[in-house]
Formats: sequence, structure tokens, C-alpha cells
Amino acid sequence: MNRSDAEILWEVARVLARDAAKVSRVAALPPLLFFTDPARTPRPWETAARLPAGAAVVFRHFGRPDAGETALRLREVTAAGGVQLLIGLDDDLAEAVGADGVHLPEHALGQARTLAETHPAWLITGAAHAGSAFDLPGLHARVLSPVFEAGGASSTASPLGLEAFRASAAAASCPVYALGGIDAKNARGLIGSGACGLAGVSAIQAAFSA
Repeated sequence: MNRSDAEILWEVARVLARDAAKVSRVAALPPLLFFTDPARTPRPWETAARLPAGAAVVFRHFGRPDAGETALRLREVTAAGGVQLLIGLDDDLAEAVGADGVHLPEHALGQARTLAETHPAWLITGAAHAGSAFDLPGLHARVLSPVFEAGGASSTASPLGLEAFRASAAAASCPVYALGGIDAKNARGLIGSGACGLAGVSAIQAAFSA
């Protein structure tokens, strides 16, 4: 029987999380991160409602005026489904909707220590790219991209490839998610790479569609 893309992605994500938990100080990270994007995921709550319990949504609103309304809708469906909700670069909004944490772009990683001190229960993740320094206090995990050829903001960046990703994950002092061009066809190649889980935008939306 053919397995769905959603089943494959979730299975691989859980294998990665299980393997990473054996060596990581952070054993409760969500295996799968669904990153929203106003252009590519205009109705993110629909995908969020179909994610398996234990996954997480990273809501990136990029200053859109409907950010508060969308965040509330996401909080409602994620809370009902046992899915965590992280807010991108907006700790005020995260507090307002009762989110589980925040995700910081690379230019804002300096906020991680303060956020960790003021919100010790939050999960704090941060973006990483080729050449990034991984030793930053306050972060529970980094999201390294693009692993493969990707769309969106990463479409002009050269993909790292599996070997470079594996080397970066091995050198990192915190768990590392894989992001960028990952789908059900290539996800299994990340098993054994050191990734603590999978992250994605369009591929996750497509896999967990109605």
C-alpha cells in the first residue's frame, strides 16, 4: 500500500527526533515544524488543524495587519490538536495569544538570552544559514537552511546538500532542524544526518492538505 506524503514526513521527523533525543539535552522538541508564509500559506490554520499532535507551527506574519487575528485562529486549532505554536519575531504577540514560544530570524538571535530568562517555559528556535555561528545562549534549537533547492526567500541561496548539513549539525552545540526543499521523496536521506527534525512550508502544506 502506498503511504501518503504526510505519513512519510511525520515518520521521518519522528525518527530524527528520537535519534537526536538520545544525545541532546533538549528531549522534548517537536519533530516537525510547519513554517507559515503570507504568500505561500494564506490560510495556515487549515494546515495547522491537520498536523499530528506533537508537531509545531511557526507563524511568521512579517508585519501583516491581520497578524493578531491569524495568530488567534492558529492558537485555537493548535491547542485543540496538541500542536505547539511559535510566533516569529514577535514576543508581544506570543504573550498575547498564549503561544508556546518564539522563532527568531538570524539577525535577531541576540534576543534569545533575554527571552529565555523572561519566559523560561518558552521554546525558542532561531534561523541558521551556511557559515552561521551555532553557539548562542538561550536557543533550544536552530533551523538550518536551505538543505536542498527551495522556494520563497531561500530560492536564490545555494543549497547546502546533505554532507554540509551533516557537518554543520555535528559541529552545533544545540539541536538542528533541516529546512529547505524537503519533501516526501528526499526526507529519508536526512536519517542519520544529525537533524533533530524536519521543517518546511509548501511541502508540509501540500502533504497535510484535505
